[in-house]
Amino acid sequence: MGDDPGRLYRLDGVAHIAGVINDEPRCCISSMRRQQGMRLDERWFQETFGECPEGADEETVRRFARAYIMMLLGTQIFADKSGNRIHIRWLPYVARLEDMGGYSWGSAALAWLYRCMCRVANRHVVKLAGPLQLLQSWIFWRFPRFRPDGFDTFSWPLASRWSGYNPGVSEKGPRVQMTRLRIDMLQPRDFIWMPYSRPEVVQVVHPEVLEPRHTALWRSVTSLIYFAVVEWHQVDRVLPQFGGVQACPRPALNNDFLMLKDDRGGDRWFPSQLHHWHLHWETRAEHVLRFDVVPDPGPSHDFLDWWRQHEKRFLSPEMFLGDPRDIPIPVEATQRGVRTVPDMDIVDDVPDRRRVGRRARVGTRRSDREWRRLDHAIEEEIKKI
Repeated sequence: MGDDPGRLYRLDGVAHIAGVINDEPRCCISSMRRQQGMRLDERWFQETFGECPEGADEETVRRFARAYIMMLLGTQIFADKSGNRIHIRWLPYVARLEDMGGYSWGSAALAWLYRCMCRVANRHVVKLAGPLQLLQSWIFWRFPRFRPDGFDTFSWPLASRWSGYNPGVSEKGPRVQMTRLRIDMLQPRDFIWMPYSRPEVVQVVHPEVLEPRHTALWRSVTSLIYFAVVEWHQVDRVLPQFGGVQACPRPALNNDFLMLKDDRGGDRWFPSQLHHWHLHWETRAEHVLRFDVVPDPGPSHDFLDWWRQHEKRFLSPEMFLGDPRDIPIPVEATQRGVRTVPDMDIVDDVPDRRRVGRRARVGTRRSDREWRRLDHAIEEEIKKI
């Protein structure tokens, strides 16, 4: 990784991982089946590069390091539902080990996790992909009541604290119901807004991570990019995680159009189609939110009042809960006073208007042609049978 190990944790001046691609290739693979076949079996990696031989020369060590990094990227940080296949898209990156520290892998992993969580919100999706070990670590660090017993010691990286955790197997239905009920019964003291600011945690964190030039960028409202996946970093809606008081939020950005982009088929060549969102990342230092850091971060009184009126407060059926209308707003929320949303640039929504367009074409010649093509395709499939 070069002579400076701190490059791994550098956030300023880095590019998103799609930045390594510049010019559109002359030959594209448009077949979905062929694209899915551009993957390598993890078992082959483990059998071939499972253990580096003793006394290996530098080139052999670098070869095994490249294989390990590819397995780490393909099966852990950017894992998909296959669980055992590694995409060859990582070959250009591992070919230049010295440049690996020049990309913002954290922002790309966060973009991929956001996209996977959005997809699993669909009731037809049954499995969650992405860097789930990072999501699990986030939950355990902030929800003490959900932490497993026996994992009190930790080191860097912080997510390794739970590496040995293996939850027991139980029936899905009762487990989900019980977890929902536990979430509904949480109190304000059961959530830790800034667990990484504790002195015992700061002592094990890499010192360069906590430099102001890096921590400031955590508060940047910008785009998070993982190839064709683009997600919006809306830190203005979670200010208490950065030591602030949460005011009533502005409307969330509508990025339904971006949700359709998955680097497959006609959407594959993303650098030119999504150039506007790449510019947001390049100017991320200009969009850092400025707000006061307080000793007791959390939601303001106005936010809790707004949340009660607009959000769904409980996951469990009413038969499992008491009457929530008798629960008053916590006193500490009133003491935080009234806050306003920090100044920031407003980005235009990019909704998915294809459904509106289809509705507008109903009864027109164009819609009739679409239906005739569909009927013809069905007839052809019937003849094949």
